[in-house]
Amino acid sequence: MINKRKLQSLIYQLFCMFVGLAVISPIIYCVLVSFMQPSEILTKEVHLIPDYIYLVNYIKAVTQTDIFRFMLNSFIVAFVSSVVRIVTSSCAAYSFAFFEYPGKKFLFYLTIGTMIIPTDVLLVQNYFTVSGMNLINTYTGMMVIFFVSGMNIFVIRQYFLSYSLSLKEAAHIDGCGNLQFFLQILLPTTTPALVTVFISSFVGTWNTYLWPLIVTNVNEMRTAQVAITMLNTEASSNFGVVMAAATIILIPSVLVLALFQRKIVGGMMGGAVKG
Repeated sequence: MINKRKLQSLIYQLFCMFVGLAVISPIIYCVLVSFMQPSEILTKEVHLIPDYIYLVNYIKAVTQTDIFRFMLNSFIVAFVSSVVRIVTSSCAAYSFAFFEYPGKKFLFYLTIGTMIIPTDVLLVQNYFTVSGMNLINTYTGMMVIFFVSGMNIFVIRQYFLSYSLSLKEAAHIDGCGNLQFFLQILLPTTTPALVTVFISSFVGTWNTYLWPLIVTNVNEMRTAQVAITMLNTEASSNFGVVMAAATIILIPSVLVLALFQRKIVGGMMGGAVKG
């Protein structure tokens, strides 16, 4: 007979599998629709599985838009923004975790307070700022608002707090300065948190739609998410082609999450050890 603990574990795993399938089901349906003919998609009957693999949708998605150029733009914006965010977040977190100075708590609470501000509220002001700096239709204009994140500062700062101050004091006794301690001792041992920041930033920036659409008005600077909307026309929408483009654009995010899932979980758990 199965004991109570094993039964609870089995029920819990089945529940997690059910929730996981429920969450991923729209993505699975998107992929299935991308292989369907228009007649299969628009039928009144429920049609979940394509009759056969219909690749015309993918051919149209590639030929009707310059989707790979758009994906390159998205990669540049997401990668550079994520690297800069690691630099700004780790430097701010180092200051909050290891230094004492007047106004430190106020600045930290102010940083945390930015997390409750909806990004859409700042779109207009951010646009005027970027426009005033003549950064419209530039990579810098698309990236600049992603360079700093209060959430990432908080995660790395919490991770830094798990280190004892005696470690820093011992390094100073051995002649190690603040910058040397930060670059040679602290950062190499904070890899899980840094990877978490990079991957979460990369995926979030890659999937951003509204801001790149606002600050660009030429096709050469459009991002991957904008490519999907360009496949729709005023007369009709070819759902199969749109789903094919969405599937192509989804591949980098899925690969990143699959390859670095353990690092992301490890970084979030590490940041939650000490508050």
